[in-house]
Amino acid sequence: MDNESTPTLAGELPQSFQTQSSEINELAGALSLAQGEMSPAKKGANNPFFKSKYADLTEIIEASRYPLTSNDLSIVQYCDDGYVVTQLMHSSGQWLRGRLRIQPKDNTPQGIGSALTYSRRYSWQMMVGLGAEDDDGEAAMGRAGSAYD
Repeated sequence: MDNESTPTLAGELPQSFQTQSSEINELAGALSLAQGEMSPAKKGANNPFFKSKYADLTEIIEASRYPLTSNDLSIVQYCDDGYVVTQLMHSSGQWLRGRLRIQPKDNTPQGIGSALTYSRRYSWQMMVGLGAEDDDGEAAMGRAGSAYD
């Protein structure tokens, strides 16, 4: 991502989306320290449909919460016009922001909730550089089977 207009779907007007504060040196240093303290998230959740295990959102948050907070970092996530927005903030006021379009397989509460959780989980992992294996990506794509079956 850059600080210019972001790609849009056909017919949408481009929107400016700022991805970082003017300086990120203090945030970068704190994130480097936090990453040094992080261990991969545990794959404790089961996906019975694919007979696989994955790190769920709670495990992702728990694997990174203490390393982030002990280095004056915090994360907020919110929905904005069809996107999950993830913002990493440092006590200095510096920040990074990214967004991921929510694309539910089904337009039902279950489908939307699943897409939100999936988007939040991956956005959080990408923002902090947290490793965790994932076996349920095929479910998000609406395809049967998985590379891990």
